Amino acid sequence: MAILNKYKKTQDELGIVGSSEEIREVIELIMTVAPTNISVLISGESGTGKEVFARAIHALSPRSKGSLITVNCGAIPESLLESELFGHERGAFTGAIATKKGYFELADGGTLLLDEIGEMSLQTQVKLLRVLETADFMRVGSGELRSSDVRVIAATNRDLKRMVRQNEFRKDLYYRLKAVELKLPPLRERRGDIVLLLEKFVRDIQNKENIVFQGFTSRALEAIRNYGWPGNVRELRNFVETVVVLSKGQEVDVDMVKEHLHVYEDPVQVNSTPTLPMPMGRSIEEAERELVYKALVSLGMEIKDMRAMLLKIAERLPANGYRENVVYSTLENDDADGEIKPLEDMERDMIEMALNKYRGNRRKVARALNISERTLYRKIKEYGLAE
Repeated sequence: MAILNKYKKTQDELGIVGSSEEIREVIELIMTVAPTNISVLISGESGTGKEVFARAIHALSPRSKGSLITVNCGAIPESLLESELFGHERGAFTGAIATKKGYFELADGGTLLLDEIGEMSLQTQVKLLRVLETADFMRVGSGELRSSDVRVIAATNRDLKRMVRQNEFRKDLYYRLKAVELKLPPLRERRGDIVLLLEKFVRDIQNKENIVFQGFTSRALEAIRNYGWPGNVRELRNFVETVVVLSKGQEVDVDMVKEHLHVYEDPVQVNSTPTLPMPMGRSIEEAERELVYKALVSLGMEIKDMRAMLLKIAERLPANGYRENVVYSTLENDDADGEIKPLEDMERDMIEMALNKYRGNRRKVARALNISERTLYRKIKEYGLAE
């Protein structure tokens, strides 16, 4: 009975929604590891709710009365991340006008969630490993050794094991973090939970905005259940908020679902997604650039220009390497008579276009381009774009 009550608390009080076998297995693992102090690595695609499950681990742990501090390692510039984690002394660097505690000190007695851990530099990884092994650290600009009793939970949507093989992530830190790994399934693999999540998000937006909502038609629900949800739970929540507000109290039909999800009317085809370049065996720089190009589609790039861009990518890559592993979209227009810009100019124009579209909101720009905020900061600096 105690286990059942704890299971119910995990779901009801901490916002974990789902009755699928996949979610039950995740919750059972949370209940097993939460009372301990071992590190946990939460992995899963973007939008699967990693922070929600981290909060559940913290709330069910003996540290629940302490703080849970979340640090987005991808959103903090690399030069500042060490100072944010471990703190700094006054005068340690330009702009350090006062002594500042880092997140490890602030989370003492509680839990520290390191989100997007895969974005952390190798240099900072070394210092993080030392804290995990000894609980000791030094503020930037200080020679005094300090201690902090912190449980670390790391989260990532990247393949850390592959990064270890490519010497992009330290092997010793990887195994230290993944004492237990919590793998969150994408929403498409737990379709039985889609309606439950849908109902919860509808209730949330109705209560928040005091909106009357008439629900979805059967065909609309069928399309929602069969959609691929590449953005996972986050995409579903954003979709619900949009259609509930725009429906103006009317029942949402399949046409409105199609309009906001860009899905096919035939439910069998709902999981289909446009075929974009699928890069394999590439460098980090090539990967980042590829992600920027994917955003060109959603921001209205013409097919002719897209084709020219793809051809330019292929021409600049080794004949026996990445070029052979690029899968091209089906392009109806074979006419590429337009001027082809240099690769760097196209990337710069794309970032500048996104900055203008989102009025300089870097978080929205990074999300639209599907790159980390750290990468965006570096690109803005590299191309001399105005903030």
